[in-house]
Amino acid sequence: MKKYRKRNTFITILITLIVICFAYQNEIKEFLTEPLISSKETYKLENIPKYNGNAYIEINNNKPNFTEEDYTKGTFETYSDLDNLNRAGVAFAKISKETMPTEERGSIGMIKPTGWHTIKYDIVSGKYLYNRCHLIGYQLTGENANEKNLITCTRQTNTGPMLDFENEVANYIKKTNNHVLYRVTPIYEGNNLLASGIQIEASSVEDKCNDICFNVYIYNVQDGITIDYKNGDSHLS
Repeated sequence: MKKYRKRNTFITILITLIVICFAYQNEIKEFLTEPLISSKETYKLENIPKYNGNAYIEINNNKPNFTEEDYTKGTFETYSDLDNLNRAGVAFAKISKETMPTEERGSIGMIKPTGWHTIKYDIVSGKYLYNRCHLIGYQLTGENANEKNLITCTRQTNTGPMLDFENEVANYIKKTNNHVLYRVTPIYEGNNLLASGIQIEASSVEDKCNDICFNVYIYNVQDGITIDYKNGDSHLS
């Protein structure tokens, strides 16, 4: 009888361990395969509409995905470590006058983010197709030659919508002395070295997304140029 009870106890423990291991394995698998910008279907890159001439689109009804904890934290800046392909990841900060630079920006020419090519086209303003783009603009945090805060993006993207949204946030902070949550996520397809686009989320803190409130996907494109996002190669369309 004792031997039978021991056998049953052993089988019960073994089954319990198998169930726990299976559940843990599924949890890890789900974490590793979770889409970069959200687990919601509408945020997956394959569901972002193809570029049709509009510089960016609004996602999640233009509402950012910040948590209550994000709003209550003090001033902070976080930059993701480069991944195994040396690509920059999410940059996130609570921006205020405290984080803004007090000196002129220095050189960043020594940084070559993934997908970088030094190439000129006459149809591009300033000739150069690519810029070293700050995920969180220098005017917001003073981060300059930080490889974790730089990606390769087109001139059109860098001096267009990215700068427009940065200016909106910077002007608001200077005017009100308030804070803004600001998160920038470069979106890569598979192992591509060049980001297909950039997601920017922002929310004014003191009024919780009243004055400043947006969640946009900016296309990393240049009109008239065809880009290979696998490696950054390009040619006239």
